[in-house]
Amino acid sequence: MVESRKRELSRIAYQIRRGALDAVYSAASGHPGGSLSIAEILTYLYFEEMNIDPKDPKKADRDRFVLSKGHASPGIYSTLAHRGFFPVEDLKTFRQHDSILQGHPDMKHIPGVDMTSGSLGLGISAACGMALGAKLNGYNNRVWTILGDGESEEGQVWEAAMFAAHYKLDNLCAFIDWNGLQIDGPVAEVMNPAPFEAKFEAFGWNVISIDAHNLDEIEAAVNAAKACKGKPTAIIAKSTKGKGVSYMENNVSWHGAAPKQEQYEQAVAELDAVIASLN
Repeated sequence: MVESRKRELSRIAYQIRRGALDAVYSAASGHPGGSLSIAEILTYLYFEEMNIDPKDPKKADRDRFVLSKGHASPGIYSTLAHRGFFPVEDLKTFRQHDSILQGHPDMKHIPGVDMTSGSLGLGISAACGMALGAKLNGYNNRVWTILGDGESEEGQVWEAAMFAAHYKLDNLCAFIDWNGLQIDGPVAEVMNPAPFEAKFEAFGWNVISIDAHNLDEIEAAVNAAKACKGKPTAIIAKSTKGKGVSYMENNVSWHGAAPKQEQYEQAVAELDAVIASLN
């Protein structure tokens, strides 16, 4: 990736983080940690890779995206807003009773959301159905999904993994957001799903491991996923929970908590400083 484009995408990723924080702070609730950890992945998919059109969010040949870890809705909402599906100002209505921006993604009311999600394990299954449906209908679109590492403790995730390999869904790519923390503490202590690479390989998937915040590695992994034939691809993305806000990074307390005013102002200052440096 050329340096100028990488710099532009990095700036967008931090703007997405800023929007996610605005949403959580305005609602005084939400899940910031896992929203911040996936910002570069969302940025690359929505601003570089996916065949989508904010002016026609339901076009038949579009690529699909499923946020299987639906509690990270501030991240996808901020991405959709910055991509032009709805005004960025709407992020501050997050979780308000008259807002379309529910606590979890809602495909019926939110432009750009392809699947309602929130019950962990269900999103990857829906993505499998979309990918198989595309093949049966002769479409060339692709399906992308992001799972949480804690979510991967769900048995349904592995049923979906078996399904995707059986039907050779090479139009499906799943990112596993491996930030190492879930609501109850370290993933390795709650119910360790690792090693992800060996497990997905055993289920018949093409497996790639990357740094979730490195755009060059994301790009290379996406290209490798598209080049792989006959297998779905799992991209194991090692990330930092709360990435970009110093006091949130690798801190499980920020899995599902909103910052107070002073904390919010510090977070905004840190994120805005990075954004300014990338302009």
